[in-house]
Amino acid sequence: MPKPDGQHRGFPISTEGLTQSGQSDAKALGLRMRMAGFLPDVILCSTARRAVETLENLTSTLSSQQLQTQFHAELYNSDALDYVCAVQEAPIGDNILVIGHNPMMEDVVFELSSSRSNATALNEATSGFPTCALAVLSFSLPLAEIGTRSGRLEAFLKPPHDR
Repeated sequence: MPKPDGQHRGFPISTEGLTQSGQSDAKALGLRMRMAGFLPDVILCSTARRAVETLENLTSTLSSQQLQTQFHAELYNSDALDYVCAVQEAPIGDNILVIGHNPMMEDVVFELSSSRSNATALNEATSGFPTCALAVLSFSLPLAEIGTRSGRLEAFLKPPHDR
């Protein structure tokens, strides 16, 4: 939980929190992820308040177990390359969830997605990448070696009001 002094894990965080709609969207996404079997081994999360609140609401419906989470201040104000580096340097895990910010999240998805991507998922993602969307990418190589066009966009989930 964020500390009241505006710090989280020693990093400054933005003060803008989630709206009621954002909280509901994150909880709904957690349920959809659980039903689809999209369960992360590791979560990489921005230290911004909105991201931390997204994490809290999403995990409240995703799993009853404590999920391994790393907080990364650099995900708040960075570029797509920093996001890719964070995934490359993440602890060993087959499934990593990144909770970050647009336009970087959208940029990362399109940078990593290859022509082997699921056409429906790619079409959904290119039609708009709303807040609290989930892009599921798979890779045939270790995450430490991912790069441009090395992934396959498998699925793209939007919040209920954006479908």
